[in-house]
Amino acid sequence: QVQLVESGGGLVQAGDSLRLSCAVSGGMFENYGMGWFRQAAGKEREFVAAVDWGYYTYYGDSVKGRFTISRDNAKNTVYLQMNSLKSEDTAVYYCAASRTRSSAWSKGANYDNWGQGTQVTVSS
Repeated sequence: QVQLVESGGGLVQAGDSLRLSCAVSGGMFENYGMGWFRQAAGKEREFVAAVDWGYYTYYGDSVKGRFTISRDNAKNTVYLQMNSLKSEDTAVYYCAASRTRSSAWSKGANYDNWGQGTQVTVSS
């Protein structure tokens, strides 16, 4: 059974940086595409970033140039480095794993397993 555990969330000020981690267990991590999504209170889930098995990366428009996704296959972990944080980045952040070979990285339905989420709060 594949399990994903996020960590690294917290309360920061606007302009600060934060790095989220997502540790994956129970599967062949190197074969997964990994994504980060977020959901703010009262809003729909939003695609943040993804990295495929070939280390190609994809970003949502609202985070391009500020966030960086990376993966460490030796540690079965995916990271989300978030710089220049804004109040509108406040949300619960979820990591997700995709075992399909689809390129629909921004679609939640493309992912098979999800973590429990970690809260990121950015004060202005």
